[in-house]
Amino acid sequence: MFRFAHPEYLFLLLLIPLLIGVFIYTSIQKRRNIAKFGNPDILAQLMPNVSKVRPQLKFYFQLVVVFLLTIVLAQPQFGLKQEKEKRKGIEVMIALDVSNSMLAQDVLPSRLENAKQILSKLVDDMNDDKVGLVVFAGDAYTQLPITVDYVSAKMFLSNISPELVPRQGTAIGSALDLAIKSFGAKSEAGKAIILITDGENHEDDAIGAAKLAAENNIIVNVIGMGKTDGAPIPVPGTMSFRKDKDGNVVVSKLNEQMCKEIALAGKGVYVHADNTNGAYKVINKELDKLAKSDLKSTSYSEYNEQFQSFALLALLILVIDFFIFDRKNKRLSKIKIFDLKDKVTK
Repeated sequence: MFRFAHPEYLFLLLLIPLLIGVFIYTSIQKRRNIAKFGNPDILAQLMPNVSKVRPQLKFYFQLVVVFLLTIVLAQPQFGLKQEKEKRKGIEVMIALDVSNSMLAQDVLPSRLENAKQILSKLVDDMNDDKVGLVVFAGDAYTQLPITVDYVSAKMFLSNISPELVPRQGTAIGSALDLAIKSFGAKSEAGKAIILITDGENHEDDAIGAAKLAAENNIIVNVIGMGKTDGAPIPVPGTMSFRKDKDGNVVVSKLNEQMCKEIALAGKGVYVHADNTNGAYKVINKELDKLAKSDLKSTSYSEYNEQFQSFALLALLILVIDFFIFDRKNKRLSKIKIFDLKDKVTK
């Protein structure tokens, strides 16, 4: 397969017709200026060293160099091939609560940011494991299908915010259902869901979804974010907090009992997150207990760079162009190649 790494540079090829137009215009103007002094045929005899072909040849060489250097800048690449390889690891789906209550700052810098830091560390510890991401509030969405692309996983994590899910709420059951469906083909690899939430205002059958996961040999580990005595929810971009319809400041509290019941139903563990690495260490230890098995995954080899040959050819043409003069060489013009041939034949 062939591609350009930076195809935007190919727009420089538009310079070629522009340069041709300028060259034609200047050639016409040059002939007109010569015609002003007299008959061009007679004037040509007075300028025997002036060459009509060499300037054109140099111009063509320079056009080719422009073309080749444009290709070099666009960075042509060949050789993508798709390979199947096997990895030994586990499969982990992350279900992350992104409701507005996760903006509360009873865990610094906020519940959501603290959760993202924990998840980032867990992803850093993964080698051949698969990881996927589901975000939820009032609805649940797959943010990242299960993959071994940890760079993409961390990129998606860093960009998560409550704006990703328009409808507010805490649809934990829907998130768990979606996470269960997001696992890859059946394998012997250990599977786990890491649910990160404050558990507040859950609105569906989260316990039933956790039981369903356990029935499918999927462990549900829960990280509870926040404190049970609660904290106000900041309004982004302001110094104020969210208020109810009566004008009272809304205090969001961690529903720790619900989180524990979900973990129990999912045959996993519950851990409360704080400003230490405690939650990360507990979950990481639980993941290490899962059985690792062969995971089939698709990998892609890197493209092979091919710009070098274009650059060398451009350099060679520039060297040749350097030694081609606009005027005829007096010494070389005295050599009569055809006269020498005639003498040899005689």
